[in-house]
Amino acid sequence: MIGFADATGLSPPGVSPRRYLWTDAFAVCNFLELHRRTGEKRFKRLAKDLINQVHRILGRHRGDDRRTGWISGLGEREGALHPTAGGLRIGKPLPERGPGEPLDERLEWDRDGQYYHYLTKWMHALRQAGAVLGEADYLRWAVELAEATHAAFVYRTPAGSRQRMYWKMSIDLSRPLVPSMGLHDPLDGWITCSELQAAVKGLHELPTPPLGREIAALSAMCAGINWGTDDPLGLGGSSPMPTGSASWRRAETSRPVN
Repeated sequence: MIGFADATGLSPPGVSPRRYLWTDAFAVCNFLELHRRTGEKRFKRLAKDLINQVHRILGRHRGDDRRTGWISGLGEREGALHPTAGGLRIGKPLPERGPGEPLDERLEWDRDGQYYHYLTKWMHALRQAGAVLGEADYLRWAVELAEATHAAFVYRTPAGSRQRMYWKMSIDLSRPLVPSMGLHDPLDGWITCSELQAAVKGLHELPTPPLGREIAALSAMCAGINWGTDDPLGLGGSSPMPTGSASWRRAETSRPVN
């Protein structure tokens, strides 16, 4: 983990740190656990520094984007107080696909945007930080992230009879980049939001239990679905494979595991 911090520009802070939301979420949890087990303050510092760096980099527009500032659209001071209010970028090497630009499935893997299943991992990391470090801001940011991403990723079908989720959204959460639904995204969201709701009970900053509407909607989306999968990532957490497109069909047709 010290090698990871050095290689990605976390410690010492690099001129151009390389932040990637999925990896960084697991790294935060690792640093917190190392701090808990060893008592070494350097791991606590690295966890806090990584959270701040992710928010400062992936919570803002890319350096090669004509847009600047926080992706939430908030001003500098307000954005710093609510760094997750507009979600967080993935951290992919290429800019997101522009409006009206045709989808290239191979290229899309390297394009930036927002993934729901990456965002839930960051919510979990913030929840862990709140528990281990005893700082309410981390839980508040996790709840704000859950609320913002649910509002953007969840939509109602044209018939209006059910809700579904987009797999990948634009950096500013204004449009879907991949409209298919990730195989485990609703389950991942339901578990993560339920964990957050339990974690924030009793916080003065959040006098009423948050995320009730989100949890109810995600629970309804989960109802009646067979969660069996032979996808290793699906078994370990939630699958990154969306359903409904030719090259990503495996997640939809994977055989159940007994």
